[in-house]
Amino acid sequence: MGANEPLVRNISDTARWAAVYRARETERPNPLFRDPYARRLAGARGEEIAKSIPFSEKASWAWVARTVLYDEFITEQIQQGVDMVVNIAAGLDSRPYRMALPPALRWVEVDLPGILDYKEEILRGEAPACSLERVRLDLSDGSARRELFAHLGRDAKNALIITEGLLIYLTEKQVGSLARDLAETPGFERWVLDLSSPGLMRLSQKNMGPQLSASGAKFQFAPAEGPGFFSPFGWNDVDIRSPLKKAVQLRRAPFLMRLVALLPESNGKQGSRPWSGICLFAKQA
Repeated sequence: MGANEPLVRNISDTARWAAVYRARETERPNPLFRDPYARRLAGARGEEIAKSIPFSEKASWAWVARTVLYDEFITEQIQQGVDMVVNIAAGLDSRPYRMALPPALRWVEVDLPGILDYKEEILRGEAPACSLERVRLDLSDGSARRELFAHLGRDAKNALIITEGLLIYLTEKQVGSLARDLAETPGFERWVLDLSSPGLMRLSQKNMGPQLSASGAKFQFAPAEGPGFFSPFGWNDVDIRSPLKKAVQLRRAPFLMRLVALLPESNGKQGSRPWSGICLFAKQA
């Protein structure tokens, strides 16, 4: 990299950052999941990004717990009859390769051309467990996005949408528009997303924002309404799981976080409380 080039050049580089924590978990003696591709996907830049953000390094448990909870939701929904998974802003996710998925499942990854080209090159020669297709698309193009959703919706009877690590970088207006487009698509029935409280976002902005500022990857979305934000756009929350409590359960959380986890659980409005949840939403009837 150039001497004056920022480590995080654009929002796609945050995918390398996330891959580092999957790689490190995989390399533990008794990992909670195995992602044999994560180290290659993260590359040297991913490791440098992670090391440059001390707050993120101290909260590595949160990255691991998020991955575990998404894996759980995806597995459960497939067992309940999901026939298509649409991974929006898929980044360097390798679930179609590392998870035990039914061969008949259709998995669709949507992201910018650059990040998908990079992933295809790294994973060249590897075989996914299910039917996999990649769609190169700028999701900020609302017209193109709706056209893609309509195309996918014609084939799906019970599709699961996942947006891991995406929404926090969008504005409330952008999230609302995306939520409405998803709800209006026939066949798109369930949606798994990660959500932060305003308090946690402010903490993240303070401790990680400076490292991300040069890339335009700014933390923006942490609705005061909590999961209720999505109700006017056609979605109801049906299951919310705490990464903190999952990390405690899995013995990945540090001592102080174990004490915080003893506080009463709440999935409503969080205000200044540092809260996050992995949320399963169902389309309103």
